[in-house]
Amino acid sequence: QVQLVESGGGLVQAGGSLRLSCAASGRSIAGYHLGWFRQAPGKERGVVAAVSWTGRTTYYADSVKGRFTISRDNVKNTVYLQMNSLKSEDTAVYYCARHPALYSGSALYTSPDDYDTWGQGTQVTVSS
Repeated sequence: QVQLVESGGGLVQAGGSLRLSCAASGRSIAGYHLGWFRQAPGKERGVVAAVSWTGRTTYYADSVKGRFTISRDNVKNTVYLQMNSLKSEDTAVYYCARHPALYSGSALYTSPDDYDTWGQGTQVTVSS
């Protein structure tokens, strides 16, 4: 059974940067699609970014395109989310998640319902 643990959240001023990490233990992330999601108070959890199991295909929500970058390091068993030019509306709890299918196709999954393994989340607060 894989466990996911996020880190790197915190308080940052608007325009600043943060790098979130999601370390997996118990099983390798190799072969699995991975995603970053976020949930703000009173809002539903939604996708921020996703990366295919090959690492060659990525997806970004329109609201973060050009500012956020998802990457993965299968050797370190970790997925990252580099967040630049942060805005107050990026304030949320950020979660990483693993898709259940091994060596799934190239199409990425963007619904939280498509993922079955989640971290506990890390808070990101952007002050304006």
